[in-house]
Amino acid sequence: MENQTEQVTELTLVGLTDNPRLQALLFILFLLIYFIVLVGNLGMVVLIRSSAQLQSPMYFFLSNLSLLDACYSSVVAPKTLKNLLMGKKTISVTGCASQLYFFIALGTTVCFLLAAMPLLYSSIMSHRVCMLLLVTGSYLMGLTNGVGQTISMSTLSFCSSSTINLFFCDIAPLISLSSSDTTLSHIILTTAASLFGVSSILVILLSYVAIITTILSINSAKGKRKAFSTCTSHLTTVSIFYGACFFMYLNPSSDSSRGADKWAVVLYTMVTPMLNPLIYSLRNKEVKEALRRLLKIK
Repeated sequence: MENQTEQVTELTLVGLTDNPRLQALLFILFLLIYFIVLVGNLGMVVLIRSSAQLQSPMYFFLSNLSLLDACYSSVVAPKTLKNLLMGKKTISVTGCASQLYFFIALGTTVCFLLAAMPLLYSSIMSHRVCMLLLVTGSYLMGLTNGVGQTISMSTLSFCSSSTINLFFCDIAPLISLSSSDTTLSHIILTTAASLFGVSSILVILLSYVAIITTILSINSAKGKRKAFSTCTSHLTTVSIFYGACFFMYLNPSSDSSRGADKWAVVLYTMVTPMLNPLIYSLRNKEVKEALRRLLKIK
């Protein structure tokens, strides 16, 4: 076991399926989804940066969220597409560490950015405050968690036959596969989940308690509907993203549930980044008007 552990340079990814026909269908589907993710999110960034009417702090946050979604999906999608096309489901230990770092760093940043966005619904903040305090803070939290989890992985040892029961590298499956003492890794994972995950959720809940209290104090029924519609897009994104994450990380996995876990991962790594531009653009009159102006459609 020790000799195998020292020589291991590559890990095996189980993937989503071993059926060649289903792999071909998934490749086409995921390629289409990934294309929509890139076009939709990068297009949203270009639209917000080029439109004078979308220069408020809220759209500054939205442009960062769109950029993060494009990068976040790119950590998983290209490797997944390659494995589906080539049939070779392996990844080097170095590549696994890199994928793990960017996946966790970007995912944590998205969590905190989603938590920070409701703070703008009931207050007026300058662009400088948004950039320096909230957005920069979200990126720093993501980088911190990414570094911590990658260091945790570097302390693990694996056998040459180690197989990750997923289609990319995530810290929880890696800990379960390790042939070394995983006490430190479990502590880091639990601490990070409590510190970063729970804190971001609490911020969202407290923010919406304040927002709903403010909305209920509005006398006009039309004003209440308008205020609630402002929050609907954000609530939809948060529900999909956190719902899938909770199902993956809080649901006790078994052999029968592991397949469902994989599809939950697909939901928040590919589907949610694809839906976010549609959610925020189709429900937002200012974004649609800015797009018409950009395309010079009267």
